[in-house]
Amino acid sequence: MVKKYLKVVFFGIVLFLASYLSIAALWANSVVEELLQNTPSAHQEVEIQPQHLKALVKIEDPAFYDHNGLNISNGQGLTTITSVVARDLFLYHQDLVGVKGSFQSFYKAVFNCCKKIDLGRDIMAVVLNSHATKQQQLNLFINNTYWGTMEGSSVIGMQAAAMAYYAKEASQLTDDEFYGLIAMPIAPNYYHPVSNPEAHAKRVQRIKAIVSGQCSASGWFDLTYEHCATGA
Repeated sequence: MVKKYLKVVFFGIVLFLASYLSIAALWANSVVEELLQNTPSAHQEVEIQPQHLKALVKIEDPAFYDHNGLNISNGQGLTTITSVVARDLFLYHQDLVGVKGSFQSFYKAVFNCCKKIDLGRDIMAVVLNSHATKQQQLNLFINNTYWGTMEGSSVIGMQAAAMAYYAKEASQLTDDEFYGLIAMPIAPNYYHPVSNPEAHAKRVQRIKAIVSGQCSASGWFDLTYEHCATGA
């Protein structure tokens, strides 16, 4: 009797999850073109030196150019560049209206409540990847990522971060300065070059070891590269 009950509960959960994700996919497909069209940052390409762009991708999403929105490579963690920008594009960049807006509010509430286990964002990432080019996804990430707080104001986007922390255009950053920027997004106000320079400097050194190939991520959830402290 207990086994039968558990089986019913299990299949009920599976059915609910499948329905939830299917509806999320249908909704995302119905609004993605509208959201992309009305989000200027998706079409604004920031000039970055090629080796710097390569370093950014290696740290943030090693298999970015190969995956369909989701990935479980070493050093990836729970998110890809695509899933990060999908979350923001679908839920936060623009308030939709009508039935589309009601679904948006629902998915936003689910994500805010259960972001660590919500698979809706992952479905949205797959949908976004099928409609947006990799360049558009990078544009969204580079232009909208939070780079900490400087003098009481939030720093949004790489161009603003380059000016705030180094007084330069992003395209003019040296290698070390660029590594200083990409050290921050994982925890912008902890790995902060001004308020926490010691922690920031340590992460920069580990990133340099990863980018140079002296060290590599030790697993899926290895985002801090602590074993790379000596560059080994």
